[in-house]
Amino acid sequence: ISHLLPAPKPKPRTPPRLSLLPRRRSRAAGAISASASAASDFLAPVPSLKSRLAAGDTLYGLFLLSFSPTLAEIAALAGYDYVVVDMEHGPGGITEALACLRALDAARTPAVLRLPEACPVWAKKALDLGPAGLMLPAVESPAAAAEAVSHCRYPPRGVRGAAYPIVRASAYGLDDSYLSRCEDDTLIICQVETAAGVAEIDAIAAVEGVDVVQMGPLDLSASMGYLWDPGNRKVRAALREAERKVLEARKKKDAAPKTNAAYLGGFAMPNDPAEQLKHRGYHMVAGAVDIGLFRKAALEDVKRFKDASMEIGEAEGEEEDEKEDGYWSE
Repeated sequence: ISHLLPAPKPKPRTPPRLSLLPRRRSRAAGAISASASAASDFLAPVPSLKSRLAAGDTLYGLFLLSFSPTLAEIAALAGYDYVVVDMEHGPGGITEALACLRALDAARTPAVLRLPEACPVWAKKALDLGPAGLMLPAVESPAAAAEAVSHCRYPPRGVRGAAYPIVRASAYGLDDSYLSRCEDDTLIICQVETAAGVAEIDAIAAVEGVDVVQMGPLDLSASMGYLWDPGNRKVRAALREAERKVLEARKKKDAAPKTNAAYLGGFAMPNDPAEQLKHRGYHMVAGAVDIGLFRKAALEDVKRFKDASMEIGEAEGEEEDEKEDGYWSE
């Protein structure tokens, strides 16, 4: 009934005060403005991995095998573009992955879930958590790639079970836009990590719905008979040939925009560091594993302490210097 109420009388205008000095912005006002800007950035939607790849970004990620939400959070705050929560080789399952996804979401970093196997049950449970993408292992043919894609789509385009009104992916049913955008937003990554898969990689990359083909150099070396020698020249040659086919298909996509041409993803290795993958044209590069980073830091820390040598009495007289430097509280 507000339209029935009498309009309030206008207040008389006070003439502005004239001053030759510029008006200073108060510190409080500046702080409020900065806080509002930060809040606005935080509330803005995080760009999807798909949109960033389409924009030409090269994405750098970390594999999380520890299933530690704390390490997931640190990785996000460190600036990784994405984090792969590894359910294939890590000790955790869906419940442990959920805690890591919550930590990554809070730090506004996309999470990719690597499945133990490419099957509809694992894909369904993982997608219901709401990750930015899925990584499906050991894809060796175009038919296997098409089947993997079908695990990630609702009928009639796929076989994903429907529980969208109650799962985390749809904000437990509060996100009305979920069904209309979930397939467009979710990044589907097919791992090509065997000699059989490499032989079919151009056809796998052309399968509609495959967004990224992820090279697996360690498993590839094992499938070629070089488990203990992943840097073998024959393994390197097979990788280079596979890379060439995927990258050439990406270049040709401009001439045939309706055809699918997957992006190229890869793992860094001691003989093939992340910087080299970036220079060769990879679009997604996983440069490290959380456990490996901690192992390296721990070994270096212990070595630094064990290697430190000091003669008896060498530290005498340092106490006064430390007091003068302000390190003592007495």
